[in-house]
Amino acid sequence: MTQAPDFVLTKPDVYKTCRIQLTSPILHIGSAVSKLNPFECVQTGRRVYLPDQNALARALKERGRLDDFIQRVEDRGDITSLLEDTFGDRWQTALTSEGDRLFPEHLISAKWTGEKITELRPMIRNGLGQLYIPGSSLKGAIRTAIAYYLLKHAERFNVPQQNQISAIESRLRKSMGELRHRAKFTDDSLFMNRLFADFDLIYQGKPVSAREGPNTDFMRAVHVTDSDPLIEQEIVNKRGQKGAINQAITTEVIVSSHFPDWKAKYRASIYTEMVRLAQTQFTITLDETMLSWFRHSQRMTLPFQTIEDLLKICQEFAQDQWDHEHYYWQEVKNNPNAQGKNLDFSDIRTLYEPEQCPFSLRVGWASGMAGTTVNLLLDDNLRMEIRDTCGLKAPGFEAPKSRRTVVGSSGAIKFVPGWVKFKVV
Repeated sequence: MTQAPDFVLTKPDVYKTCRIQLTSPILHIGSAVSKLNPFECVQTGRRVYLPDQNALARALKERGRLDDFIQRVEDRGDITSLLEDTFGDRWQTALTSEGDRLFPEHLISAKWTGEKITELRPMIRNGLGQLYIPGSSLKGAIRTAIAYYLLKHAERFNVPQQNQISAIESRLRKSMGELRHRAKFTDDSLFMNRLFADFDLIYQGKPVSAREGPNTDFMRAVHVTDSDPLIEQEIVNKRGQKGAINQAITTEVIVSSHFPDWKAKYRASIYTEMVRLAQTQFTITLDETMLSWFRHSQRMTLPFQTIEDLLKICQEFAQDQWDHEHYYWQEVKNNPNAQGKNLDFSDIRTLYEPEQCPFSLRVGWASGMAGTTVNLLLDDNLRMEIRDTCGLKAPGFEAPKSRRTVVGSSGAIKFVPGWVKFKVV
């Protein structure tokens, strides 16, 4: 056996790593394809099936029906009858000649809505077709939380005057006419780049040349992994009751706003694949040594030194969003006959009753302007002006005006998407 000599240098422990458990009542992270057409998914009364496209094409070719399928695709039509004619009534479990399922288990979701889905918004999947949460989505939400925190506590962190919220508001007002055409990237030029990238790298007392870009600011010291796959599992809770976590469901998401008297107004429905009772883990790694290399040209200080600091920043951002939503939903009145929809938001008001936000952050689709920007720090009138410039005009109404809520399996409006809780494990 070889024994290590006494003079072997020990690699310095410069990284701090935390394994985080993420839980969420209901969640949707979008994929590269925003919508699926009828020929890209198949629905029954209780399930929505996404096919293994290669396996399905092979099986159709083997049975001489591939041209029929292509014709359905060109016509953008439903393929259910073609599947029944080709594979029989149990097409859901049909196999190729090699034994591959045409509709694998991990591409099936429970259907919570009785409505016919014409366009389905799918959830993101990894290379194995499993649902997951990309680290980029989590890191992006954390980055927004940090920007919000820096601007909210500008004096504490010595944020330069030209980067503080009053200066940002001034620049926004001056550039309002151009905002519509470049709204998506406006925050980068307005303040994000300055908050995150106006630093010099000082290593061993000497400046280090570094490329500029979104991956070279001080957030390069923070690494966030993808989550573990969101695989449905049966669990037994503390009361001995059986249930399931990470259940893939497809349901109706109600887009609503309100009339001038705050009576709820139905605007649209979106059919979305989501994860119910999400429970998974991911890892945050912080290179504390690298973080110490960053020196701001005007002595702005970094708002975090540890992973615990990062989690507190996320919590404060979540709390402010929570408070904002609490006041909004207290004002909205139910509307039992809104274009055939029963807009009863009693469960949503109950959700937002606690003063202390029970969640750590809001991520993914439907997080809204409040979850993806620093809008809550802006003047109310300016926020309205931005909404009217970049989105649907709603003169005289607060911004954001509309909300998205999720219809449960009972048909009642039950959930709000995107709230997640972090727990260090």
